[in-house]
Amino acid sequence: MERFDAKHKVKRKVFDAHNHIGFMEGFPYYGLPKPVNPTVYCDNDRAAKIRQMDALGVERAIVMSNYGIPDAAQPFGLNPVVLEACAHPDKRILGGIWFSPLAKMKEANARSLKLAGEPGVKVLKATCLLGGTWNPEDWDGETMAMWEDIIAVGEKYDHVFHIHTSPGGGSDVSNGIKFVRAYGKRVKVHIVHCGGGVSGHIKFIPEFFKLIQEEYKVYTDTSWSVGFCTRYLFEEMEKQGVGDDRVLFSSDEPWSDFWSEYYKFEGLGLSSELKDKIFWGNAEKLYGV
Repeated sequence: MERFDAKHKVKRKVFDAHNHIGFMEGFPYYGLPKPVNPTVYCDNDRAAKIRQMDALGVERAIVMSNYGIPDAAQPFGLNPVVLEACAHPDKRILGGIWFSPLAKMKEANARSLKLAGEPGVKVLKATCLLGGTWNPEDWDGETMAMWEDIIAVGEKYDHVFHIHTSPGGGSDVSNGIKFVRAYGKRVKVHIVHCGGGVSGHIKFIPEFFKLIQEEYKVYTDTSWSVGFCTRYLFEEMEKQGVGDDRVLFSSDEPWSDFWSEYYKFEGLGLSSELKDKIFWGNAEKLYGV
């Protein structure tokens, strides 16, 4: 299967602010009788990711460990792949180092956090899909102490925290909002997926603008979003008069589809100036490149 048509390229300068890299074995998700690879492909290394970017016309991307298997240890194994991909002077690829919100993974986290500040590393990435919660009110003392160490590393290197959000469980965006209120004036927090689903979008979007007005360092993207999300997001942006510098384009490849994500913005009735901010300028400013 040809993934991308080299004749069909983006119409403007693009910085893909959140996607994944690295090989991952198939898995019998949801009790299936045998392992499957639902993403069909993955870009296993820098060379493969650059080929994909060139085919699309994407100039710069942030990559982080591919994940999805219900094994909290799996994504840590791809941190070296991320490091190799982003340690290049052209800065076409920047990296996100994987860590876990689980106290039982604190030793793996300590090893990962030693990679903060390495060439090309700009992000600290975690999810609660594999356990844990974003809500500091639910952390025990050990978890709180671990998080204080993680936040201190983020502060030291000015790394952006990418936190996965969804409309339920530990990743519920309501918990993500509590995380931003606890730490979002100390570190920059990118709420991935704009809340991640119908109820997530409805909960998050009004709070997003409120957080900005209250001077929290919060950002978002609309990868994985449901149809109405971008329309609602930009309608509220116009009403509130803030946020045009806080929304970034993300493809979330290979777990989403680049062109579907691209046309959520390109196909919307936004000014060319705002599109340029979303596709490039906001990420360029946030990541200092």
